[in-house]
Amino acid sequence: MEQLILYPMGGIVLALYPRTLLAEDVTVSHEGTGFSGITLALNTKSEQEVDEVLIQAKNAGGKILKPGQKVFWGGYSGYFSDPDSHLFEVAFNPFWELDEHDNVKLQV
Repeated sequence: MEQLILYPMGGIVLALYPRTLLAEDVTVSHEGTGFSGITLALNTKSEQEVDEVLIQAKNAGGKILKPGQKVFWGGYSGYFSDPDSHLFEVAFNPFWELDEHDNVKLQV
């Protein structure tokens, strides 16, 4: 199945599959609109990196929904949507530590 792309993610797998084919499998319309109630987030090492990622997203066809800015919780973040209207947050959280692989180290 060459339309399916799998990314192993430390014990889970992110599966990417074409929207129209997935909708067909689920038996729903692929032309849904509106807020889906989910965003994917990328945590960066700095405010500057947030802005750089947002520029990369825009240059790749994304739409900036909220430019990088200081936010109420003490960090810095912005939002973009991809050409399929999926929402992404790009954030710098000064209260979180990243490991040597840039994974967030949450205190449990």
